[in-house]
Amino acid sequence: MAYPLPMLLAAYEALIDDEDDEVSSCFDEFDDEALFNLFHLTRPCLMFIVDSIRACMHDVSPKHPPLSVDALVMVTLNYYAHGISSASLLTKLGLTHTHCPAIISLVSGKISEMTEKFVSLPETEEAKATVASNIEAICGIPNVLGILASPHFRVRVSPYDKEDYRTFFSPLGYTAVVSQIICDSDGNILCVEKCEVGSTPEQEMWTSSVKGKEIEEGNYGTYWLIAGKGYVQSKHVLTSVTDPSNECEIRFNEAHAKILGIMWATLSCLMRRFKVLLQLGFAKENCLDQKANIIRACCVLHNIAKKFSVPSLPVGSEPVYPGKQHCGTLEVSSAALNARQELINRVFSTPSCTDDAQSELRTEKEV
Repeated sequence: MAYPLPMLLAAYEALIDDEDDEVSSCFDEFDDEALFNLFHLTRPCLMFIVDSIRACMHDVSPKHPPLSVDALVMVTLNYYAHGISSASLLTKLGLTHTHCPAIISLVSGKISEMTEKFVSLPETEEAKATVASNIEAICGIPNVLGILASPHFRVRVSPYDKEDYRTFFSPLGYTAVVSQIICDSDGNILCVEKCEVGSTPEQEMWTSSVKGKEIEEGNYGTYWLIAGKGYVQSKHVLTSVTDPSNECEIRFNEAHAKILGIMWATLSCLMRRFKVLLQLGFAKENCLDQKANIIRACCVLHNIAKKFSVPSLPVGSEPVYPGKQHCGTLEVSSAALNARQELINRVFSTPSCTDDAQSELRTEKEV
């Protein structure tokens, strides 16, 4: 699970204490409003990010031109925030656009290496119970550890490379890569893994993923993950009822849709803050590591931003879409179907008296 704010701040204070002398930063040249416009992050959040990256950079830096860690982070976070590099910022740093790819690749790799520290599923029973309790309070479904989805991120692929173009082409009509993400009810990202071509079905992503195998093997206990129509009902993946036949199943589907909506609000918040995710640039099927690093890095930064209560950006018009649904009919075990039906009968047999108080779906601003 993403670390709580006190632990993050304690780590931050430790990093600051390690500095012998106060050192000026490139960020000092900008006021708070300018920093937010450039990076979509606040000053305290930026300073924590810079110090965290500095701790793992050591002497790693491009030699041509030589740059401070602050400058490297500036270039990368500005690119994440806007999907392009600000010409005025590059000029201030004495750089050109030709310097950016190497810098962004370097810093993205370093932030990606921090994923396990800032993005993780709850490990202790107490932490799992807390996540499940928060989700149940919103939708009424008990024993849910998180919300699962495989969002698409647009990429450019040469139409002359017909084989690559075909594999990247998503069911939504554009070329993309797809990643697998799990979040909690507060919009914290608990897991991000894989980066596959846009034609990869969601269920295939799940069955071949590390976390998918661990969860299905029971390593995280008897909890569910809420998932959309692209996934198959299983022992640990809870999908909606395809053709609800009674009021119990209708109420369950409504609760399921309510909590699944938090995932889409979380992804929308992520993609508004880091517009690079709206278009990741040119891609080739066997060279997706850099795209994966950027996706993971943005998830790390998203969790840090939430811990520092960084304001969300205004809602835009960019929709967030799920991944590809499985083709044909996949076999679902009777035990998995029976477990879901037992849950529906036990929890949704009668309307909840707290439905009115808890039925408001979290807005994007809240996540």
